[in-house]
Amino acid sequence: MTLAKLATTLALGLGLCAPVLATDWPQTLAQAKGQTVYFNAWGGGEAINSYIDWAAKEVQSRYGVTVKHVKIVDAAEVVKRIQTEVAAGRNSNGSVDLMWVNGENFRNLKHGILLYGPWAESLPNWGLVDLNKPVRSDFSVPTDGYEAPWGTAQLTFIADKAVTPTPPRSATEWLRFAKANPGRVTYPKPPDFHGTTFIKQLLLELTPNPALLQQPVTSQAFASATPALWAYLDELHTAAWRAGKSFPASAAAMHRMLADGELKLSLTFNPNEAANLITSRQLPNTAYSFGFTRGTIGNVHFLAIPSNARAKAGAQVFANFLLSAQAQAHKADTRVWGDGSVLDLGKLPADLQAQMRNKAPGVLTENVPTLAEPHASWVEALEAEWLKRYGAR
Repeated sequence: MTLAKLATTLALGLGLCAPVLATDWPQTLAQAKGQTVYFNAWGGGEAINSYIDWAAKEVQSRYGVTVKHVKIVDAAEVVKRIQTEVAAGRNSNGSVDLMWVNGENFRNLKHGILLYGPWAESLPNWGLVDLNKPVRSDFSVPTDGYEAPWGTAQLTFIADKAVTPTPPRSATEWLRFAKANPGRVTYPKPPDFHGTTFIKQLLLELTPNPALLQQPVTSQAFASATPALWAYLDELHTAAWRAGKSFPASAAAMHRMLADGELKLSLTFNPNEAANLITSRQLPNTAYSFGFTRGTIGNVHFLAIPSNARAKAGAQVFANFLLSAQAQAHKADTRVWGDGSVLDLGKLPADLQAQMRNKAPGVLTENVPTLAEPHASWVEALEAEWLKRYGAR
């Protein structure tokens, strides 16, 4: 018996989820054929939904794996469903085979021992991944091979040159801009992902000790780090859209309001989304992307397999395809989605490198420093306090 097989046998004997070794990939492909993968992923974007549909067709054609996109609004609801299933004794044949996950949702699944793995770094296409990107840490929580990266993101703002030729470049300038343009600035209502990210961005700039945010939240740290944030929001809301008594439901709603002239600024977590919206004629050709001078929050988004998934092999095959050069290049195309790649472009063929470096009108072309996400535990604390202060208006 080889050392690899011995390690696998021991792991199975101890009840552990052994990683699928690269040498076992043909076996994984064989197991995956004929499986149906229920992929739980955000369904709020037409471009994203179309891309997932394309990827599903490719995997069906190449590997005989059927992928069903379960369109979700909030990944936290999927986490609750997995928790409920396992608590009820459904330790196999779960309803979720693969999910798009980040931050506190990954942390909750990992801490609850509700993830299958480690498996991610055993995928054949892991060798293409750019290890200089934060692909082994999710909101300061080590991934330990329980998540596979599949895209990058960074908080990016959108404006119209015909209306706003000079945008705000910091939290301080954002407040000044809002006061100069009453009723024309806002942000999505937390716990919407984009709204919460905007709150975290403000916190990173306004807190007296940003290093606190990289550690698990405590009541003492929260009390020390957030007073300036709440004072800022109290002031911002007086000049905001609907006087801060109501907030858009999503970034997509803000894009429509920007196009209609109701707002002067919008936001996204995709530096290429403005180009996509221009291509689809949802924004005018004069739309552009910008960031804050000192940087904006950025991260990697991941895929995870629940411990009770029924199609673990199929889920890995789909995740591996999403890490392929072809899939990453197709996803990066602003006419398709415009999502940033997690691959090391230097490892790709020259034609794909050129394709992925192509910049369409509207994309973020300036060099905006990437700021690390606060520890995942800060999200729930911030959202709870925000809703307590402003949610009932």
